[in-house]
Amino acid sequence: MKPTNLKGKAGALWRARSLLLALALTAAVGCDDATAPDAGLQTVSLSVWTGGGVANPSAVLFAEGLELTDGVSTLVIESAELVIRELEFERVETAGCDSELDDDSCEELEVGPFLLQLPLDGSVSTEITAQVEPGTYDEIEFEIHKADDDDPADQDFLDRNPNFTGISIRVTGTFDGESFLYTSSIDEEREIELVEPLVVTPESGPTGVTLTLDVSTWFMNSIGMLIDPRTANDGEPNESVVTANIENSIEGYRDDDHDGVPHGDDLDEDDDS
Repeated sequence: MKPTNLKGKAGALWRARSLLLALALTAAVGCDDATAPDAGLQTVSLSVWTGGGVANPSAVLFAEGLELTDGVSTLVIESAELVIRELEFERVETAGCDSELDDDSCEELEVGPFLLQLPLDGSVSTEITAQVEPGTYDEIEFEIHKADDDDPADQDFLDRNPNFTGISIRVTGTFDGESFLYTSSIDEEREIELVEPLVVTPESGPTGVTLTLDVSTWFMNSIGMLIDPRTANDGEPNESVVTANIENSIEGYRDDDHDGVPHGDDLDEDDDS
């Protein structure tokens, strides 16, 4: 079942489409013994879903990627990758996260930068699993990040991912049969409020959040016609349109079992059965 309460009906690590990578991290800000077995920490995970094209009725999922048509042109997206860093969960009733290590208002899951390979086959990919302190978390904060080789933290990332120098998003595929490469240098912070907060207690069991980026909406104009991704690269006429589409496609919600269905919808479905 696809979620129905995402914005527009659709609402981050390595380059291998079929690999669903679970990276175990133990990061609890300002807590020296956070990794100790008796610290009372609980598992929280972040998954990624591209929405399965639910916002675009013409989208067709297949093994090699995502195919879209507007009746005139055909777009095939074969890969879509996103760089993020400083992923944090914010506790309820706090003023926000900051970068100081003694800030206990947030749990920092990963500093990064790290690469999200967005799944294009309709699956939900679990990217990060971490141990966090009990609490109630109602917001995710992270940065879509343009890697810079002048930054020491970025240099290690770029050594592993040389195609991302100066860019944060990379998409490949074909438009009307011709290959394209789309890149973006978006570099901005994102805050996503969780309608259903994460309530982490010693008894709660694993909890998690799914981050949704509906790739099927990225290369479309306001009247539903496909945009040639090559015309949306830096300095090209459709750059601002596609940038806005990407930003508007990002949503997040509590999804403990990472099936793409928001937590509250899961409970409603159980009640109906």
